[in-house]
Amino acid sequence: MSGDSVAVPATSEGRSLGSRVTGSLYAVGAYALWGFLPLYFVLLEPTGPWEVVAWRILLSLAFYAVLIPLAGGWARLRAILRRPQLLGWTAVAGVLIYLNWQLFVVATLSGHVIQMSLGYFINPIVTVMLGVLVLREHLRPMQWLAVGLAVLATLVIVVGYGAFPWLALGVAFSFGFYGLVKKRIGPSVDVTSGLTLESLWLAPLAVGQLVVVALTTGLTFGTSGPGHAALLAMAGVVTAAPLMLFAAGARRVPLVVLGIAQFITPTMQLVIGVVILDEPMPGERWIGFGIVWLALIVFTADAVIAARRRATEVTPDTPIRQE
Repeated sequence: MSGDSVAVPATSEGRSLGSRVTGSLYAVGAYALWGFLPLYFVLLEPTGPWEVVAWRILLSLAFYAVLIPLAGGWARLRAILRRPQLLGWTAVAGVLIYLNWQLFVVATLSGHVIQMSLGYFINPIVTVMLGVLVLREHLRPMQWLAVGLAVLATLVIVVGYGAFPWLALGVAFSFGFYGLVKKRIGPSVDVTSGLTLESLWLAPLAVGQLVVVALTTGLTFGTSGPGHAALLAMAGVVTAAPLMLFAAGARRVPLVVLGIAQFITPTMQLVIGVVILDEPMPGERWIGFGIVWLALIVFTADAVIAARRRATEVTPDTPIRQE
């Protein structure tokens, strides 16, 4: 090729920027919906956590089964079925999201919404560090400062709890690794097909859980009034909608951006736990959460500065040398 400089078309840069903006909006929507989930699960009482998660899996699968033909997704799904390695990754993703769901619902229905919010405050640390260690993403100095502040906040909150917060750490690590798997298979597995396969892998487990619940405490679906039954029947849509938004966002933005957006969910859950569910919040926890919010401010400030720097350095007429 010649050494002439060729200007980058404005439409190419616009599409790239548009994809990042769209991905960010998807991620924000997913985390906002997850922030409201504790209230939804509390409304499902007396349904226990094992029955709730089982219905979430089966009703999500039913939702995807309807969605795939409407979206013309059979061809994409068949293409994935012909690739054993991709199938294996969807199974891993299914196991990880199952662990996250189960811990999430157990924490909510056992009065540990604040501890669960701690888990989602820790989760960005896990997400960012996985991005650095596995995907070789690079952090700027202010981002490292934010990670350090988040680690400090976690230690303060752990000391304030006076006990090992296994629910919080389980939620953080299960979803952190789930995000990593979705990032790695994202270009090869479309959103709907991936979520369908994850639910399909988990369906036998869900059926088994319902059988155990039926033989022990008894199923609650249809036994607690039509309103309760309607709410429980919505579990598929309530589960699928944020997952689809998250999967779509994870394919378009770096893990660092996902790490920033994840603060939306725990902040909402903290407010719900303290204000609505009246869970205890001593001073040590407030200090720890305050440090977390400081970390979020540092993250956000760094992202804004970096975006402005890129905007001044890269313009539609920036030449690219083609060799």
